[in-house]
Amino acid sequence: MARTNTAVKSTPIYTHEGARATLINPDLQLRRLTLATMLFEDQFYVDGVEISKAILAACKNVSAEKVAKLAIECREDQKLRHMPLFLVRELARRKDVEAGLVSETLAEVIQRADELAEFLAMYWKDQPGKKTLSAQVKKGLAKAFQKFDAYQLSKYNRDNAVKLRDVLFLCHAKPKNPAQGEIWKQLIDGTLAPADTWETKLSGGEGKKSVEQKKDSWQEMLAQNKLGAMALLRNLRNMQEADVPMDMIRGALAKAKVDRVLPFRFISAARYAPKLEPELEQCMFKCLAEQDKLPGKTVLLVDVSGSMDHRVSDKSEISRMDAACGVGMLLREIADDVVVYTFSDGCKLVPSRRGFSLRDSIVNSQPHSSTMTRLAVDRVNIQEDYDRLIVITDEQAHDGSGFPKADKLGYVINVASYQSGIGYFRWCHIDGWSESCIDFIREYEKMG
Repeated sequence: MARTNTAVKSTPIYTHEGARATLINPDLQLRRLTLATMLFEDQFYVDGVEISKAILAACKNVSAEKVAKLAIECREDQKLRHMPLFLVRELARRKDVEAGLVSETLAEVIQRADELAEFLAMYWKDQPGKKTLSAQVKKGLAKAFQKFDAYQLSKYNRDNAVKLRDVLFLCHAKPKNPAQGEIWKQLIDGTLAPADTWETKLSGGEGKKSVEQKKDSWQEMLAQNKLGAMALLRNLRNMQEADVPMDMIRGALAKAKVDRVLPFRFISAARYAPKLEPELEQCMFKCLAEQDKLPGKTVLLVDVSGSMDHRVSDKSEISRMDAACGVGMLLREIADDVVVYTFSDGCKLVPSRRGFSLRDSIVNSQPHSSTMTRLAVDRVNIQEDYDRLIVITDEQAHDGSGFPKADKLGYVINVASYQSGIGYFRWCHIDGWSESCIDFIREYEKMG
């Protein structure tokens, strides 16, 4: 007699390099697709369109409340800008969303004035000719609009397809007070004074500024401490090309407030200002000095396979390798005892160094080829006694994952957004590459 109550066999899935991957629930699937993704940007194995389609499909299988919470996490913890807007757009298109969820989430994830117009451009994408807004989107944009002062609105008042004044007309925002109402009137009339930013300083006047004029502008901004930490780091090369005195640049770096700058930003800055590596390194150490320590012994295992050399986006100067090295440099400073290995075809012990020397040791440790994750984990388990094993990888292994020792903690930090990965079961899986990864590990271990 034939049986009908039989086990259902799931179809196996694999990484892009052929290892058996882990089947995960829709919530985890959406997290791994979003938390390390620059939206619409190509990656080593797949293009941006394929990734965005996968995100859309995954969103449909996750509750609206969890999608909203993830959008906020993408913005707050991972410092992503387009991904949270994309997730809210999908929430706005759903029918099963509780009243107020879209508007409240949208208002929270919009943290820069240009994101108001960026959201509308994204909202109308794939809907030719449609220029209307849902009531929840109107409320969210109206609430977000109230956050920004004259400087912020002027800074991002650009002549794009969707302008800030268009957003204001469509969402019918109400000013908080008469002063804000006057600013909005100036925005509508086109009389809002230009923001005093480093961009306007360098582009002001007729025609292009000469090198000498740029030098004067840079020196004025440095002397008046008008450059934030990120603007300073991004423009080190431009300042050197304008022949700004190196002592002046070094002085600005020494005074910069870098507490919210991630380590891989210093890697990117040093690539274009190698003469300033010592000062950049000191800045980085300063921003990490106040962090709580991770007790015990940590083994860090960094993926240096070929796919890790791919940039996180077409416009970015940062590679997945940079992101991994940044997390490694951070861990080296905050863990009591750290041993660092890399893996590709083999597993290599890295000299015990700090800062940019550690980055160089990681990058140059071995050829960037295959992704033999299980081989490396097994090797570390034999050679090291540790309290925690942390693997930083894009998870596209040839040979599977292996597992940490039975009585030890194991973490996989995923720095890519491919649909399938290996770091589950006995691994604690973390998506993204910001400092929040380490915050999560601290809190996770406090809970026992």
